[in-house]
Amino acid sequence: VVDSSVLTCFIKGQISMLTRTITPKAEGPCTLVYRIDTNMTHRTNCSDNINWTFRAGLAPALEIKQVEIAQEGNYLCEAASTDGNFRRTYNLTVLAPPRLSLYCDEQGSPVCEAAAGKPPAQLSWVPESSSSADKKCHDNGTVTVLSKFTACSSNVTNVTTCMVSHPAGNWSQSIAC
Repeated sequence: VVDSSVLTCFIKGQISMLTRTITPKAEGPCTLVYRIDTNMTHRTNCSDNINWTFRAGLAPALEIKQVEIAQEGNYLCEAASTDGNFRRTYNLTVLAPPRLSLYCDEQGSPVCEAAAGKPPAQLSWVPESSSSADKKCHDNGTVTVLSKFTACSSNVTNVTTCMVSHPAGNWSQSIAC
């Protein structure tokens, strides 16, 4: 979950009306209309965490507070102004950092899990391992990746480290089994 995201429109001239049509992948469509002359906002099927934000010297923008995976989708901005009508579409993609856990299985082998990441995390081992990763897809679009350490040689040290690579960050954790 991200604290907030702000989506602006490119608009020329004096704005008279703004419309946001939001089509998230996991929820029904939502429409937000803002009329400058009456300073009124009309909402249809929009969650409370989606609203207009107004900043001095800038066009009104759409702010999404506490962005979640369910709000991924297309965000269309339409504006009517003295210089014409303007349209801009954003495709919002949300990254979900995985939850990392490292433990020893019943045979005493290290197991690394990167749970509920979006996109799936990449796992590797230090020292190097010939292991492969198993993936489990979840209904919300996240993926859990599980990897069991398999030694490439018999001269392996007691401590192994799982390295997790993901667009939201990189992590590592070590264990001795």
